[in-house]
Amino acid sequence: MSYRLTKIYTKSGDEGQTGLGNGKRVNKDDPRVEAYGTVDELNSAIGLLSATELPKPQLSWLNAIQHQLFDLGSELCIPESRVLDKTYTDILEQQIDEMNSQLEPLKEFILPGGNEAAARAHLARAICRRAERRVLTLHHQDPVSQHSIIFLNRLSDWFFVFARFILKLQNGQEVLWKNPKQS
Repeated sequence: MSYRLTKIYTKSGDEGQTGLGNGKRVNKDDPRVEAYGTVDELNSAIGLLSATELPKPQLSWLNAIQHQLFDLGSELCIPESRVLDKTYTDILEQQIDEMNSQLEPLKEFILPGGNEAAARAHLARAICRRAERRVLTLHHQDPVSQHSIIFLNRLSDWFFVFARFILKLQNGQEVLWKNPKQS
């Protein structure tokens, strides 16, 4: 195996620019950098979630998603690159259906929380929504694969259901939103 990163700092970004995967230099606040940077932030949040007590099958799901997000980040880092396809979203939908079939239907809005794992899953969901917005901002300027946009949209749904599912597995209680007008 060859070493790809022999030096961590290069000083080439000290003036506020970074290199894309195709070698092009862009500002660090470029919509493309914002998009893949937010995907990286989401991946880190999933790493934090994975550090909690979770069953092995669910840890495996999270690990697979981290790899998929790495694929997405590489796609976003190289203009006109296409890595994700429909199978990424299909897997999420199957898992959503599997988890949701074991949950009670929602009658009220729920607040993020309940326990540490569920709270971290909700944080990942919120970061995923931001990543989706950043990718859409990029898409309006420079078209991105529709599969990537759909994947992020579905992934945020996945994290919502995952938070509820983990809370149930760990015998936690959902925190229901209380409408102040009904108190």
